[in-house]
Amino acid sequence: MKRCGIWAAILAAAAGVGGAPAEASSIYDFEVQDIEGRTVSLERYRGNVLLIVNVASRCGFTPQYKGLEALYKEYGGRGLVVLGFPSNDFFGQEPGSNEQIKQFCTLNWGVSFPLFAKIHVKGRKAHPLYRFLTDRRTNPRFAGRITWNFNKFLVGRDGAILARFRSQDEPESEAVRRAVEEALGG
Repeated sequence: MKRCGIWAAILAAAAGVGGAPAEASSIYDFEVQDIEGRTVSLERYRGNVLLIVNVASRCGFTPQYKGLEALYKEYGGRGLVVLGFPSNDFFGQEPGSNEQIKQFCTLNWGVSFPLFAKIHVKGRKAHPLYRFLTDRRTNPRFAGRITWNFNKFLVGRDGAILARFRSQDEPESEAVRRAVEEALGG
């Protein structure tokens, strides 16, 4: 009996390491650190359409900050919120501190959408939010590993993951715009 309990604990811990946290049933169950180091519950964004993006300052896709900001300004009044999660997981393309990242994004790209503290988005150290977004159990339609910087997840007002876009999919592309507009209700 004792042995079964130990194995159950080991299996549960392994599932937590490789997949989404067992207690998370929605993106609103997560807390993250903003770029200033404050804890933010994603519950704060319930009722909005979210575009969750892993970002980096020294990447060939870094100019997408401009498109992300343009989307945020254009559709923010209708409920779109872009959430930027810096990550240094791809060849050291986000080496700076949170303060340096914030300054870079503000000065070079005029970013006003919410930025969060640097996190891991892949592998064993992936942030629980990204484990949730990429795990087949919690996101069967759009799961899969993060392939590079600027992967994008579109989340509906109800917290359902509606679409996923590759790094190559520009934020202002027709496909992304159409999906955002549809999620916003036309």
